[in-house]
Amino acid sequence: MNNLVVDLDFIDNRTAEQAACETKISAETNTGNSRKLYIESYGCQMNFSDSEIVTSILFKEGFDTTADINKADVVFLNTCSIREKAEQTVRHRLVHLNGLRKRRPGLIIGVLGCMAERLKKNFLEEEKIVDLVVGPDAYRDLPNLINEVDNGHKAVNVLLSREETYADINPIRLNSNGVSAFVSIMRGCNNMCSFCVVPFTRGRERSRDSFSIIREVEELVANGFKEVTLLGQNVDSYRYTSEDSSVDINFAGLLARVAQVSSDLRVRFSTSHPKDITDEVLYTIKKYDNICNYIHLPVQSGNSRILELMNRTYDRDWYLNRVDAIRRILGEDCGISSDMITGFCSETEAEHEDTLSLMDYVQYDYSYMFYYSERPGTLAARKLQDDVPLEVKKRRLAEVIEKQRQLSLQRNQLALNQIHRVLVEGFSKKSTEYLSGRNDQNKVVVFPKKNYQKGDYVNVQITDCSVGTLIGEAIN
Repeated sequence: MNNLVVDLDFIDNRTAEQAACETKISAETNTGNSRKLYIESYGCQMNFSDSEIVTSILFKEGFDTTADINKADVVFLNTCSIREKAEQTVRHRLVHLNGLRKRRPGLIIGVLGCMAERLKKNFLEEEKIVDLVVGPDAYRDLPNLINEVDNGHKAVNVLLSREETYADINPIRLNSNGVSAFVSIMRGCNNMCSFCVVPFTRGRERSRDSFSIIREVEELVANGFKEVTLLGQNVDSYRYTSEDSSVDINFAGLLARVAQVSSDLRVRFSTSHPKDITDEVLYTIKKYDNICNYIHLPVQSGNSRILELMNRTYDRDWYLNRVDAIRRILGEDCGISSDMITGFCSETEAEHEDTLSLMDYVQYDYSYMFYYSERPGTLAARKLQDDVPLEVKKRRLAEVIEKQRQLSLQRNQLALNQIHRVLVEGFSKKSTEYLSGRNDQNKVVVFPKKNYQKGDYVNVQITDCSVGTLIGEAIN
């Protein structure tokens, strides 16, 4: 088993290898612009959202996008440094791209995102495999950087910002299904988790102004979108205060304002941090029927000593208190998912068992699961010893995965014979005779298409389930 993330929400339709490093490529646009841009985006939804911002910036500079790399004038890899697997994938891809450039000498190759900041020297000076390197806060500078490359120079801008939120840029939806969209509400992270590179690659936390967020959501609704997901490394710490202090909005307030844009609009958010999620947020979810009854609440470990080494700033009891609050305020049906790391520095068997017992207590609907891989530059890499043998990490990961499979199946079985409101996102991956969408708890539901179509809300009675999918019949 490689260092994989397993997303059980899609386990029926994707291999673990695919889930480990999800990739999206730019869609085809033909507006008559003279140059073609091809973007491959790796990793998290924040990266996919950033690629939409990049596309918008360069569209104004005369670029259309293409899904065919052989037609591209500029190729960007929007990269992720969270896992070693993601970095390896990008490096292999760059080798392939340099082979393509030998056949097309004028092709420009650039690296964007988290790897750009971390490995700029390697890419530009030592390995000499790219033409430009651009960090997450420097995308406005792309037209100038591309111009430098056009003039025969290498180009780099990886400066981090305390202000940049791209609030005024209207993203071009690259891989949109026309139903669901991601809306970035903040950038960066102030949490210095010892295993994580995000604070070093994406900078300090800053919230986007609430007015621009609402405008973007209103435009999405006007264009027929039925669902938005509010994105941030830690959405619960969102806070916007106007210069004159007349407006002061926390995350609960923002959630309410987005929900009020349209009662027909579903609202989701990701990711919550256990130290920050408040009862006010939970009561806001309860108040508005169109805020989905689902929370991604990463725990990472079920043991308090390991959580302290991870610098998560909460312990096991605090986390369980937040879970109890979710169940008390939102009910047992609320979907909860998590991130987990096995084999963190000095983790013992007993501490690993604490993670398994916490999973039993919480009853996660699904999880993203990894074994620990040391990331250069993190606090753990500098101060802790990566001393758990690889085979032990893999075995513990396998136990966590098996536990989650059991829990996912149990949670899905609770839905049998119940009626769930499903937003149709498209055809099932296995058959065009079936449609696929998600319910309130973010679970995939598949049912015969009949006369329904993408974008419809459909009441589906659940008749069967697997570990990752609910199966039913429409009863509208």
